[in-house]
Amino acid sequence: MDRGTEWGVPPGRGAGGRAVAADVPAGRVPLAVVVVDHDGLVSHWSRGARRLLGRAKEEAIGSPAADLLPVSGALPDEADSAPYRSHGGYDGLGPGLESSLDGLSYPAAGRARLAVPERDRVDVLWWAYPLVGPGRERLLVLAADADGLRHGDGHVDGDEGADQVVEAGAFERIAPAFALHTDFPGADELARRLPEILPSMSVGESARIVAQVLELGYPVLEFSQKDRVPVTPDWGVPRRVERRARRARAARAAAQGVPLSEEPADDGGEDLEYAAVRERLEFLNEVSGRIGTSLDLARTIAEVSRAVVPRFTDVAGTYLREQVVAGEEFPEGVPDTRTMWHRVAVEHNDEPGRWDDVVPVGEAMPFPAHTPFFQCMTSGEPVLVPRISEEMGHAIASQFEKRDIRPLITHRSMLVVPLKARNVVLGFMVLLRHPERAEFNDMDRVTGAELAARAGLVLDNARMYTYQESVAETLQDSMLPSIPARMAGCDLATRYLPGTLLGRVGGDWFDSVKLPGARTALVVGDVMGHGLNSAAKMGQLRTAVQTMAALDLPPAQLLRNLDDLAQRLGDTYLATCLYAVYDPIASEVHLANAGHIPPVLVRAVDGRSELLDLPTGAPIGVGGVPFEAVRVPVRPGDRLVMCTDGLVEVRGEDIGVGLATLCESAAHPAASMDDACDTIIRALNTRGGRKDDVALLMARLNGIEPDDVAEWRLARDRAEVGRARAVVREQLHEWGLARLTDPTELMVSELVTNAVRHSHGRPVELRLVRGDTLLCEVEDDDHDLPTLLSAGPPDESGRGLRVVSTLAREWGTSRTNTGKTVWFELALPRR
Repeated sequence: MDRGTEWGVPPGRGAGGRAVAADVPAGRVPLAVVVVDHDGLVSHWSRGARRLLGRAKEEAIGSPAADLLPVSGALPDEADSAPYRSHGGYDGLGPGLESSLDGLSYPAAGRARLAVPERDRVDVLWWAYPLVGPGRERLLVLAADADGLRHGDGHVDGDEGADQVVEAGAFERIAPAFALHTDFPGADELARRLPEILPSMSVGESARIVAQVLELGYPVLEFSQKDRVPVTPDWGVPRRVERRARRARAARAAAQGVPLSEEPADDGGEDLEYAAVRERLEFLNEVSGRIGTSLDLARTIAEVSRAVVPRFTDVAGTYLREQVVAGEEFPEGVPDTRTMWHRVAVEHNDEPGRWDDVVPVGEAMPFPAHTPFFQCMTSGEPVLVPRISEEMGHAIASQFEKRDIRPLITHRSMLVVPLKARNVVLGFMVLLRHPERAEFNDMDRVTGAELAARAGLVLDNARMYTYQESVAETLQDSMLPSIPARMAGCDLATRYLPGTLLGRVGGDWFDSVKLPGARTALVVGDVMGHGLNSAAKMGQLRTAVQTMAALDLPPAQLLRNLDDLAQRLGDTYLATCLYAVYDPIASEVHLANAGHIPPVLVRAVDGRSELLDLPTGAPIGVGGVPFEAVRVPVRPGDRLVMCTDGLVEVRGEDIGVGLATLCESAAHPAASMDDACDTIIRALNTRGGRKDDVALLMARLNGIEPDDVAEWRLARDRAEVGRARAVVREQLHEWGLARLTDPTELMVSELVTNAVRHSHGRPVELRLVRGDTLLCEVEDDDHDLPTLLSAGPPDESGRGLRVVSTLAREWGTSRTNTGKTVWFELALPRR
């Protein structure tokens, strides 16, 4: 049998496991291979079909299959144990493939007699298999000369029973080779059995074919050394002969003791076809390796566009939905003519700049229903235009106002592939080839669809990551306060850096809280862990700290209460926290620490910086550990730097190195608070290895001058109310705030009256503080906090706080160790 023989049927065990007669010798049987398209027309006619059926390929291609395969006769007896269902005489495919598929159950097999030109009627065995693959349904028909099995090419001798056994064995062995598809569960078993079906195939070649089938997702029908079903049409680019094929031939020649130079001549068809399949697989694998190297959406878009030019196409334009570009969710359902598509990338191998002005990146546009782009994005299937006609070029160009795109696209071959993920169209790619290059074909459509499927999944992963990261960062930003740059007696500056770990969200936070007496609470904390869970816990703890700080709890007591709360919330609530209260009048900072790194104090006098020696305490949530507080005297101009450990801690490095760098960088002179923060960040964030998020809070402690504070002690006497109005009026005139005299006198009168009425014996204290605002405080020894009431005309009480609430810029109450304080603020008049 010559090398053009299309494939052989050896003896052995059938696909169903039934033994075939052991005395049947090995033989090679010429097969006719015919592929019939969905309309019942012949689309492939092999050399074996020409020999067996007597029709030239040129005559057969495009002809109705029923005209070329007029069959009649009987099938094997029903008692025959063929693994496929028996059918009536094969009478042609009918008007279309659909009717054929409806009439038969595939795979199917039978026997018939055919009238062959210039020959007597030929008794043939036939098999029919549906082709599982891209595009519309197709049917594979195989036929073999039954007489040849008994007397001729197959070298099979024996009675009719043996003939039938060979037929059944043939049916059984052929089936696995043509029933392949991507969900085939027995790939290993199939790879082992293919050499039984094809005696010239090695185990390695068998494994390679199975791998191709599972990788490509459509059948690879390799049943001939020279001829196979056209499922791998021309690439459109030159193909190389695979080294593996040459090595395989050399190995066969060596096994047969034949020098390679004496091996029978081969026209290279097998190598070229095999190289084509390999090249497509290599291309898809290469593209898969080049895209999705990060979860950055912009980078992924660029990778997808660059992966296909110039190997697969000459121009690649990528369009994405508006919401995909923005990293947002978009409405479900099929896109319509109002859907906006953003051109996010254009890659080409034309001369530089040729496409930039006509189709600029960043442009957004809808597409009308008559365009192939709309068809692609609504159907979710590739759209192939072999050549863009003048008419189509004009229709496409109408979408580009004042720009003539026709010279760039007319007469080019175009393939539009959808970028889909999870059955949702995210966008599409427009692929164009030069007119002189081979047109896109059906196999290119399959390759493009597979490429787009992989790219779509990668883009969707990047989109979802971008969206989730945006949601997480929005959540984190909403939990981080917007701290004013200036509070009573101090200037503030903050920085927050997200972590470099996947997710970027953490539990670090900072805060500042306004306290009575012109004091300010400064807080930095770090919830252990990363991600949304840590951020949510951070939000809870931060809210708790704000609430307890507003109650003016001492630092140690606040941390004690916070620790109790964390234990009630759950065992997983662990955090470190540093809480400081700055009193600009007393010029001191009152601090307590819960397992946090100590703050740095930079002295304004000599620029020296130091880590404050504080009792460390246990982290919040541990429980049962006392917290201690210390008071540190400060001077105007000193700076207090508080941060989380993510700034100073680097894996593999002692934290002492980071703390030393923090002290050194904090002492560096800076023109502003923001510059001082940036200096610290630059010094510590460039060391590499940081993965945790970072919170940094810096306060310049300016203090309040004694001349800006006035205090009086008032006896428990109603006559002291008039005295209070008088001293306030005098002090405001001295400060140049005469315009505030009337409202201040009125509110002081109401508050002092209430204090004198409810005091239990201690003197009432009145204090005015001039800073960025005018602060007035009235303190007494009554622990009951007053509340704002709705006072009606007949009511004799409740009007005092209503007056304060109406006239003051801000007011409030708080408990003290000895009683309570009621305060209000007025904005200073502009000068």
